Amino acid sequence: MKNRFRSLSLVTSLLISSIVVAQDFSAFQYRTVGPSRGGRVTTVTGTPLEPGTFYLGASGAGVWKTEDYGTTWNNVSDGFFETPSIGAIEVAANDPNIVYVGTGSDGLRSNIIEGKGVYKSVDGGKTWDHIGLEKVGQIGAVEIDPTNSNIVWVAAIGNAFKPNEERGIYKTMDGGASWEKVLFISDKTGFADLELLPGNPNVVYAAAWKAQRTPWTIISGGENKEGGIYKSVNGGKDWEKLENGLPKGLIGKIDLAVSPIDSSILYAVIEAPEKEGGVYKSVDQGKTFVQTSSKEGLVNRPFYYTNIELDPTNPDIVYSNANPLLKSKDGGKTWELMPVPHGDNHDIWLNPNNPDVLIQSNDGGANVSHNGGKTWSTQFNQPTAEIYQVAVDDQYPYWIYGAQQDNTTIAIPSVAPSGTSPQGTQVMIDVGGCETGPAIPKPGNANIVYNNCKGRFSVYNKITGVDREYSIGASNIYGHNPKDLKYRFQRVAPIHVSTHDPDVVYMGSQYLHKTRNNGVIWETISPDLTAFEEDKQVISGSPITRDITGEEYYSTLYSIRESKISKGLIWTGSNDGVISLTKDGGQTWEDVTPKKLPKGGRVESVEPSQFDPAKAYIAVDRHLLGDTTPYFYKTADYGKNWELISTDSNGIPSDHTGKVLREDPEKEGLLYAGTEYGIFVSFDDGKSWEKFQQNLPVTPITDIIINRGDLILSTMGRGFWILDNITSLRDSKMVALKDTPILFKPDNTIRYRSPRGSGDFPNYPSTSVLIDYYFPKEYKNNVQLDIFDANKKPIVTIVSDSTQLKSTTEEVEDMGLSMTFSYADTKLETKKGLNRFAWDLRQKGAWSPKKNRSFKNGPIVAPGTYIAKLTVGKESFEQEFEVLIDPRLEQEGVSKAVMAEQMAFQNKVIDLLSEANKFQADVEAELKKTKDADKKENLESVLKQLKNEEGAYPKPVLVGQISYLSYIVGDADKEVGKDTKERYTELVNQLQELKSKISI
Repeated sequence: MKNRFRSLSLVTSLLISSIVVAQDFSAFQYRTVGPSRGGRVTTVTGTPLEPGTFYLGASGAGVWKTEDYGTTWNNVSDGFFETPSIGAIEVAANDPNIVYVGTGSDGLRSNIIEGKGVYKSVDGGKTWDHIGLEKVGQIGAVEIDPTNSNIVWVAAIGNAFKPNEERGIYKTMDGGASWEKVLFISDKTGFADLELLPGNPNVVYAAAWKAQRTPWTIISGGENKEGGIYKSVNGGKDWEKLENGLPKGLIGKIDLAVSPIDSSILYAVIEAPEKEGGVYKSVDQGKTFVQTSSKEGLVNRPFYYTNIELDPTNPDIVYSNANPLLKSKDGGKTWELMPVPHGDNHDIWLNPNNPDVLIQSNDGGANVSHNGGKTWSTQFNQPTAEIYQVAVDDQYPYWIYGAQQDNTTIAIPSVAPSGTSPQGTQVMIDVGGCETGPAIPKPGNANIVYNNCKGRFSVYNKITGVDREYSIGASNIYGHNPKDLKYRFQRVAPIHVSTHDPDVVYMGSQYLHKTRNNGVIWETISPDLTAFEEDKQVISGSPITRDITGEEYYSTLYSIRESKISKGLIWTGSNDGVISLTKDGGQTWEDVTPKKLPKGGRVESVEPSQFDPAKAYIAVDRHLLGDTTPYFYKTADYGKNWELISTDSNGIPSDHTGKVLREDPEKEGLLYAGTEYGIFVSFDDGKSWEKFQQNLPVTPITDIIINRGDLILSTMGRGFWILDNITSLRDSKMVALKDTPILFKPDNTIRYRSPRGSGDFPNYPSTSVLIDYYFPKEYKNNVQLDIFDANKKPIVTIVSDSTQLKSTTEEVEDMGLSMTFSYADTKLETKKGLNRFAWDLRQKGAWSPKKNRSFKNGPIVAPGTYIAKLTVGKESFEQEFEVLIDPRLEQEGVSKAVMAEQMAFQNKVIDLLSEANKFQADVEAELKKTKDADKKENLESVLKQLKNEEGAYPKPVLVGQISYLSYIVGDADKEVGKDTKERYTELVNQLQELKSKISI
């Protein structure tokens, strides 16, 4: 019997899994809320054939295009590219429609996203084809033969985290149909750049680079034989290494530039030890080089920057992108700072016909100039922010918090913060700390925000704008060998606020620390909770350039969570793969790391279950060790045993590195997993996973939070996204969709007054009740949605097809003003599968002689209980839901009773306006047909008192006055004023008096 039960369970599980896998979730659309402030852009280009057209390639946001000199940017890679990481973009010299993109950013940060090969467009970026090289890793350069756009060269840096044989220089002669590797050094040395000789594209220069990252260091460069500059004069068949005048010892990253007007001139910026690093120049096509400058800023953080470019009309004008952007006017001998909107510079392109028109990129985005860099286009039109984590406060509406890499912490509203907010306007504030975060608002007091800045703890007060630092250890840890530090903090050191006491804040070094008074006093409540291998405690950056920013501090805590259902039950995860647990608030600790988990990974998230204190989930990331496998685990016995819930066959691809795993707070077993390339959902506690991407762009999901029924995401390249109202996912019917239509219970909705929604960025929708329903097949007609109040009084009827809306004509003709408000809406979809309709909370408005306005723009219904009824053919389904009062109104003293009284009065005014509109229409109709001069004069006199005159600034008469009264009654939730009531009585009397003057 026991075995039979197991078999039945297995069959049921497989059945549920198959149903889930087949489900289409496209009805659930994410929306982007910003920030609009740009993120890291590693490559830019333009085309002289279309001077206003430019492309940018971001490190985590894909390819964007502007056709108006950077005034607006639009993504062109979404839906085509399998990775958002861009290394190089090149436009064909003779055809601006032909564009090649090499994926895989060349700035090898620890959060770099892997490249997936080369893409090609022949229609200016409208569509793309993948044309191979998917395993080469990061791509440093793409060059198109100016005489034949089917001949393309690619410099492949390689895999950023492990050796790979695919590094090298590649060439295609057939537009990417086939590729030949024409230069290879080793599985550890790739190529950061290549250049074609102007006038003779068979002459090629290539810059070799040995590069690899580990969690604890950056390898940039090696022995001379492992790097340097290579040249071919026969299209890549043979190569020679250029050495005369170049560094003889260690050599690192190199970037090249050839003058378009003097092909004998070649520049190189080279990473090399001490004074050997800098800019080198050749005036004989590389036969000999002379160092022109060893200025330190030219090779600042070379693994990350290192880009040199020439003015296309003057070989003595040279640009060096690093930190800062430098410009030379004397062939690289002396340099001056060139101001740009943001630091950390990566690339520059100048129009060869007019070098005053240029585009430049940095960690703040891309910026275009018309005047040689004197002024720049804005970076606040590129929603490409890299966000490390997400938190929310308990305001109404709630705000979203995080830290934007290369910028500041930010807080932005989830929806328009007020009904007067202009659409398309980004609201954003800095909340202390810095680019690394996290930024965690204090529960119960959203004016207080706890911050980390590269290991330094602070408390920000929004009211005063003061950020008070109370760092653990009070020591600047920058530039130190981690083995010498008392406390090791990762740049994104975790902060966690206890759900049991908002005054208790935890922060992690290698230890867990706790404060009860905003950091004034810290106590250490754990031993070292990391693996701590001494050989990993080293000065980061080798063998040439030291680089110690805390990003490579290994053996530190990376995630902290206290159980919401068991005080003092705390889970931690380190960035070297250790999971720890205390059940008594830190007095005793256990190492509960899964025995089968490979060593050394970064524990991106720990998630205590909100239903069972013994249960928890973890997400472990080993991509820095060259392992892209997603490691999602769960335990049901306090970590004694763990189960891997991300296998090769249960739904998450094997190269989708795990970033975050969260449990739904309302539905046990409903899980959300964020990966390097998107998000997944599980309805069966991780047994199977379904892609939950919908319209979300391909980008790493760095964090997930579920709040008030919304799914909120942070991403490493596309800012914050929200999926409104996931209530239907929690319904057990979601995994048992069969042959019967289903109306899911709508979530209770807070009745915010918000501006009308639009598709503008940021996407702040107007308040609506989201109604989800399922159809087993497509229905062409006979679909209707009715909304009733608690007493079953009809509020509104929406139909799916205008041909079904017969009652509208009857209403207009018969003037049945008390009839149900009905309208057709194409968004009431009838397709097979899941559908979602947004009811705008509007009830019937005033009648109008214009059919498209009649009964529209009615008032928002009052808070209370409502019923949704979905009719499909002869079947009907009902669900009850609540429209909740905005809590801010209650605090202000606007009660439900006040709103109910206001609504009743508002409906009286609407009925009066309908009556007046109807009377005006009757008078106008009678005027058209009357022949009697006296009657006509009387009608015209009445109409003059009813209807405003034509022209500018007419004096409002009766209908206009009633319309204005309707506006001021409904413009806000409030007590109806005495003057308003008296004015209503006056207008009623005026209308009756006019009606008495004529008989129709």
